[in-house]
Order: sequence, then structure tokens, then C-alpha cells
Amino acid sequence: MNLNIAILSGDGIGPEIIREALKISQVVAAKFKHQLTYKQALTGAVAIEAVGDPYPEETHSICMVSDAVLFGAIGDPKYDNDPRAHIRPEQGLLSMRKKLGLYANIRPLTTFKSLIHKSPLRTELLDGADFVCIRELTGGIYFGQPQGRSEDGNIAYDTCVYKRSEIVRILKLGFQFAGKRRKKLTVVDKANVLATSRLWRQIAQEMEPNYPDVKVEYLLVDNAAMRLIQWPKDFDVMVTENMFGDILTDEASVISGSMGLLPSASVGVHTSVFEPIHGSYPQAAGKNIANPIAAILSAAMMFEYAFKLTEEADLIKEAVEASIIKEFVTADISQGDQGQTTSEVGDWITSYIKNK
Repeated sequence: MNLNIAILSGDGIGPEIIREALKISQVVAAKFKHQLTYKQALTGAVAIEAVGDPYPEETHSICMVSDAVLFGAIGDPKYDNDPRAHIRPEQGLLSMRKKLGLYANIRPLTTFKSLIHKSPLRTELLDGADFVCIRELTGGIYFGQPQGRSEDGNIAYDTCVYKRSEIVRILKLGFQFAGKRRKKLTVVDKANVLATSRLWRQIAQEMEPNYPDVKVEYLLVDNAAMRLIQWPKDFDVMVTENMFGDILTDEASVISGSMGLLPSASVGVHTSVFEPIHGSYPQAAGKNIANPIAAILSAAMMFEYAFKLTEEADLIKEAVEASIIKEFVTADISQGDQGQTTSEVGDWITSYIKNK
């Protein structure tokens, strides 16, 4: 099989972790007799510095002709510390989602028994937690118009807008995922306050009869935030709008013990994007200390979702779990807080796959 991917390493630790994910993708492809080709492209702060655009048209063209995009991270303190900056790295991420039609972000959360001690939650709350968060990506307050500031700069405004069609397609995905798992769907909204949330809840209730095998519960977002910490094992599939999903999925990521462990897939109309959920972590950039596991597991999701190659994906996940059990990991999840380097972890997982 020919596997044609776009590599968008991005900012901060992006190039270091994507290097390991690509290396492992190449060894898996070779092991299973696939032909993997790739093209590098700019996005984020590095793209702004190079061409003045965080998601250049050339990058978009490469993504559009690829079978999948393996993406690192976006963000730079230079722009974080300048609220008046008109062009920001994060605009590149939003533009990529919009232009590629990436309307759904899928974030699985699973726990590793050997790392439960790293979680801020007690073992009995966490052990066995396994759920999927599905976040709407192209609507809501991040994209709604009007958006901006008054001429004197003293008033700022953002508009939350959702169309029925946007809500239906993301809820349909949530119902489908729940039907293939433990048949429980949690719809998260703020229907007691927001008109957009009331539309979400109304449409979900209209769709319920079409999925009689799926049990549906409705949680206000503040209640959902508490429940994630109190009873994480109670969730199976969670679906929600853009901003709520942004916050809740980052909260959920901490449950596992490290944001460096969790992958994600953004799927939609055109090419799907696979990325770790963490940010660019600029403090660690160039030091070879960042945890590459989330990026490597994102590559596993790429094999599974973009190429439908489950055996290849399962081997990557097996190799990652073996490295964790062996405690051959970076300092953030190491027992003694010493740990291995980014490239050493990547090399160990690569070797495991080659010798399997």
C-alpha cells in the first residue's frame, strides 16, 4: 500500500517529537511492506517568520494531496506575550481546520497501569478509565462573527454561532462511536444559559430514537468538569462543542498522569490530521527531553483511521506500552524522574517494532 503523508512539525518541541513519530511510521511501513512517502511543510510561528502566514497556501496544497497529516505543535512565547499581534501561530491551526474541513477532534483517554501513580487522582478512581472525547472543531465561538474589539480597544466581543448541520454531523459521529463501544453517550452543553447549547440538546434529543441501543445522558459543562475528576470511569463517549471540548479534553489529559501520553485525530471533509494533544512546550525545545509518546500514538491513530491498517496501529501501541512497562520513558513519567531522552525513547520503540 502507498502511504503519502504530510509532515507539519510546527513550533517548539514539534520537530523533535514528530521526528520520532515519523521514524516509527517508516519502520512499521517497511515491516508490513508498505511504501511510505512524505513532504515537509511549514505551519505556526516558523511559517510566520518564513513567509508571514501561519498556514501558507503551499502547506495547504501539500495537505490536500496527502493521505494524512502528521502534525506536531503550534505556539511561541513571542506571540503569547504580545496581545496586540495581528498574526498569531494559533491562527494557522484554526485555518487548517477550516480549510481541511476538520469538524471533529477525537481524543481517546486510556490509562496505563504502570503510570497510575503519576495521576493526581487516587488509583481506585482511575484504574480502568477508558473513554473518548469528540469535540466539534469548526464552529462555535472560535469562528463566529462578529469578532473583534472596539476602536478605542476597551470593548472586545466574540460570537458563538452553530448551524443545525454542524451539530447533526458531530452528534452522528458521537452516536456511532458509542454504538461501537459501551453504548453510552454523554452530551455536554450549557443549555441552562446558552441558546446554542439549547439547540445542541434539542437536536440530540431528536436523534436519540435513531440509536435505540445507545444510552444518552446530558451534562452541563460545569457538572461534566467535576464528574471527569470524581468519576472518570463513568464516561464512555463524550461529545461537545468547540470551546467546551477544548477545555474538557485538556482537563481529561491530566488524568492519565501526563499530557505527553495522549494522541488525537481530527477528521472531516478532506485530509485527516493526527497530532499529540499537548502544546509546543517552548521551554524544552531543542533539549531532547520532550515525551514523544503522544506523537507516536498519533501515528498509530493515523495508521488506524487514515489507512485502515489496524494491525500496524496495534503494533505501535504494543511497542509504546512495552516501553512504559520497561520504564524506558522520558523524565516526566519516569519513576526516578531521570528518564531517557526523546530520541532514546523513539529508538527503543523502533527497535521493539523491528524485532517483533
